[in-house]
Amino acid sequence: MFIGRIRFPYWLTFAIVLATAATLYAMGRVLICKCGTVKLWYFPLMTSEGSQHLIDWYSPSHLLHGIIFYAVLWLVARRLDIGWRLVIATLVEAAWEIGENTSAVIERYREVTISLDYFGDSVVNSVADIVAMFVGFWLARRLPVWASVVIVIGFEVLTTALIRDGLTLNIIMLLSPLDVIRDWQAAL
Repeated sequence: MFIGRIRFPYWLTFAIVLATAATLYAMGRVLICKCGTVKLWYFPLMTSEGSQHLIDWYSPSHLLHGIIFYAVLWLVARRLDIGWRLVIATLVEAAWEIGENTSAVIERYREVTISLDYFGDSVVNSVADIVAMFVGFWLARRLPVWASVVIVIGFEVLTTALIRDGLTLNIIMLLSPLDVIRDWQAAL
């Protein structure tokens, strides 16, 4: 069966998403929330149902991943076809989703953040996070640079204001936690 040269990267991207879902399931991640339902959006914070549904407060972070991946790949690999850049971005996002759901990283979140009820993502949530990255990647490709910058800053400000967390704070707390941030987040 011939899969055109242009289409092959997109088929490969789809295969990476499927392989990621299969890997997460093999790691023991639940397919859907143990509650037995899949909600489009899950609002409550710091519950065991967090990161179990399609969209949650951390979905914007994954959208920002897509914007950031597009920008970095434009800087270092702009001669590559956009499909291949998407493959690279998907591999990075998939690696994050798998790494984020290892026992070591889950325990790290529970130790150094206020996410005491975090038990990892469901498979459906991880796949939705990868789709959010696709949306960010596509937006960055279509929008002017200033609009991508506004989206990144806007979502960081929004999530910081509403849930006292976001991509930047998440990275800080995972890599080099600060008590002042943890105390501020716990006061929510």
